[in-house]
Amino acid sequence: MMEVILLERIEKLGQMGQVVKVRPGFARNYLLPQKKALRATKENLAIFEKQRAQLEAANLVRRGDAEQVAQKLNGISVMIIRQAGESGQLYGSVTARDIAQAVTEAGFTIGKGQVTLDKAIKTLGLYPMRVRLHPEVTIQVTVNVAQSAEEAEMQAKGIDVTKRALEAQADDDAAAPAPAAEDVTPEAEAKPKKTKTKAKAADDEDEAEAKPAKAAKASKADKAEKAEKADKPKREKKKSAKE
Repeated sequence: MMEVILLERIEKLGQMGQVVKVRPGFARNYLLPQKKALRATKENLAIFEKQRAQLEAANLVRRGDAEQVAQKLNGISVMIIRQAGESGQLYGSVTARDIAQAVTEAGFTIGKGQVTLDKAIKTLGLYPMRVRLHPEVTIQVTVNVAQSAEEAEMQAKGIDVTKRALEAQADDDAAAPAPAAEDVTPEAEAKPKKTKTKAKAADDEDEAEAKPAKAAKASKADKAEKAEKADKPKREKKKSAKE
C-alpha cells in the first residue's frame, strides 16, 4: 500500500488534507496524475500545509460553481435512442461516455469520469444516474433509453413499452386465423374404415397356403381323366374282338 495526501475530497476515501493508504496502481494511474493527491513525504506535507489555505479557497470557489450548476441540472432526464430486440435487449450497450455526451448535449458539459456507472446499460428503460459535479456536489439525472422519442415519452409516463409490445404481439398471434383443415365429407367421416381382424387374417393365410395343394390335386385329377379317355378305345376294341 502507498500513503498519499489528498488535495481534495475523494468519495469513499477521505477529505482534503488527510493522509490515506491506497493501492500503488490507483495512486500512480489516477490520484497523482490527476493532481488529486501527493505522495505522503515530509517535504510534500510541508508544501501542503503552506498551500492549505489557498487550496481550500479554490475548492470553495469550485464547489460554489458546482452547486449553481446542480440547481439547474439536478433531476433532469436525458434521452438516448438505441435499437433493441422484442425483449428490450439492446443491440450494444449504453456507456458512461454516452451518458456524458447526452448530458452535454442538454447544455451541461461533463466528462465520462463524472458519471457513476457500475456496469453498462443493456436494456431499454429508465435509469437514475449519479453525476459528480464536484467532489462534494453530486446530483442525479435520469437516463431514458428507448427506441424512439415516442417510446421515451411513454416510458417517462411510467408505461412499460417492452411489456406492451409483447402483449400486442400475443394479441396479434391469437387473432390470426387457424390453418384450414382438410375437407372431409360427412359420409366419408361417418363411414368406418375397413380393418382386417386377426381371424380374417388367419383365414387368408390358411387359404394362401392351401392354394398350391389344391392346384396340384386338380392337376393330378386332370391327368388321370385324360389317360382314361385315351385308353377307352383300346378297351372297347379288345371287348369286340372277344365277342
